[in-house]
Amino acid sequence: MIRDSIAPAEYWEKWTMISEENIAKNLDQIKSPPGNPIYRPQFVLDTCREILRLLLRLYSQGGAISELRSLFPQLLDTWELSNSLADSVCAEHNVRTCRDWVFELSNLNHYTWCFWLVGLALSLKIPDDQWNRLVHLIGEEGKDILLDQIIASRQPGRAIGTFLLHEKPYVRLLKAVNETSEQQAILLQQFVSSWYFELNRRGKQQLWWYHYGDPEIQPLEKGSYFGRWCIEAVAAVEAFKLDDSLCLGLPHYPGDLLRPNGPSTHSIQLEKKGRSWLRFFRV
Repeated sequence: MIRDSIAPAEYWEKWTMISEENIAKNLDQIKSPPGNPIYRPQFVLDTCREILRLLLRLYSQGGAISELRSLFPQLLDTWELSNSLADSVCAEHNVRTCRDWVFELSNLNHYTWCFWLVGLALSLKIPDDQWNRLVHLIGEEGKDILLDQIIASRQPGRAIGTFLLHEKPYVRLLKAVNETSEQQAILLQQFVSSWYFELNRRGKQQLWWYHYGDPEIQPLEKGSYFGRWCIEAVAAVEAFKLDDSLCLGLPHYPGDLLRPNGPSTHSIQLEKKGRSWLRFFRV
């Protein structure tokens, strides 16, 4: 079953296949000497990002949760290689960075990137060696009170930051995490419902994926869309065993990540006038 019905089955089949082909082609090219060594770190990082897009496309398409885990080693390999190449190039040319991304949690793009990978790692239950590599790549220990707490759920002893780097929308999730009453489920639902709209930014802080699938800005025909999934909520639910019952079926909530054996959380059975209707939620 398709989990994201913004795009039809044909879209997911086509662009999942293209993603797989592009990744394979890029990995072959990475084995060859670079034509432009200065650009190579960014090229490898773009390949890493494409692996994440493929993983999320497979989820949107309705792929088995157990199969998503197999992409994690490749994602970590390319991120590590990109870092190594970047360090060498930057040292040679005495520059701070030679990639498009700013690798600091204060940058919203990098913050969501790290949060998504932590959420996927926790929900997919990747092995300890892969988890340790991911935490090392993220670094930034003690910088963000929310992400540090979530990482610490599997990495005891991690220093916890005292500030929330990106208050909007993440203060809602922080409140849900810290709530101990029955209001916790309601606060989590409010975070998921507000997540996409409150992530809207302008200028340099605009998220690279935010307008993918927007018919007026980046329509489906461009092939960039991979879904809009609030993986941050899944990270918190898995880390702290929060009640996510009010989130099931909400747009943007990838509840199937936490229920690999089904049934899917992306549809509900509605009884109306003695008839059964199947409603699919759109993101």
